[in-house]
Amino acid sequence: MALNPNHAFEELEGTKCSIVEKNCSPDRVSFLKTLLEFNKFTVVVVKSPPPKVAAAKPVTNPDGTVTEPPPPPPAPETFTVGVTDLSFDPITAVFNRQLKTPQGDLVTSAYWKERETKADNEVWYWKK
Repeated sequence: MALNPNHAFEELEGTKCSIVEKNCSPDRVSFLKTLLEFNKFTVVVVKSPPPKVAAAKPVTNPDGTVTEPPPPPPAPETFTVGVTDLSFDPITAVFNRQLKTPQGDLVTSAYWKERETKADNEVWYWKK
């Protein structure tokens, strides 16, 4: 068991992996895969199972007819991203400044969350 309860492990495609993120969009998967492979991690991506949706009950109208509810919209396609290095914890890696961008800058929290396109290490985060 990990010391950090947020540091999760799962078996992805038959390989035990440290989970980086779950329910990622395809764009987010592309961003994370590029960043982590640049930092020499082996990345494993699998399709996430669709969320469980409770079936809607038919509605009885005042005139006694039964109206079937419309079917729920299809769930968006999401993915689970993991790395084969079991010591990797994304929170620790970002805040301990262990990751670098392909441009050579240190990965900041804002860059990791894709709020910034360039990691600016010269300005303190509380001065932005």
